[in-house]
Amino acid sequence: MKFPSAISFARRQAGIMLVECLVYIAVFAILTGVGTTAFYFFWDHSKALMYATDDISSALRTGERWRADVRKATGKISVETTTAGELVRIPEGGREIIYRFSSGEIHRQIASSNFSELLLSKVKTSQMKTDARGDVTAWRWELELAQRRSETHLPLLFTFEAAQTEP
Repeated sequence: MKFPSAISFARRQAGIMLVECLVYIAVFAILTGVGTTAFYFFWDHSKALMYATDDISSALRTGERWRADVRKATGKISVETTTAGELVRIPEGGREIIYRFSSGEIHRQIASSNFSELLLSKVKTSQMKTDARGDVTAWRWELELAQRRSETHLPLLFTFEAAQTEP
């Protein structure tokens, strides 16, 4: 009888197929793990890039607003350094605009109102100073934003310059 050898051949084929299936499952698990790790790596860095672009656009909007206020200034701009932070007073017509840097935030306030608008948060350093250029007094604002991630190697540094149109 050849019946037992036929069973032996079928079992041998089934055993090879089982080993092949286990190898395929192991390869699939490894590839899925690598793919999932790469996906979360890129997702995390994509979020960091979105945060950085949001911070950059906020800083640029704030800098342009400051430049517009300096250009509209009708009197002498003054800078006060206090223990709480830095105050910049910009006279504009019959009102005074105050830029305040304290506790890592920059606020803009019209002196006659109690409302203070938060322009930027997560600010590491902010310094506004005069830059005399002949007959024109220009202003320079140097701003550094705090890094949200420790892996970031490039600091977010900004320099805005403006000059008063009326001395």
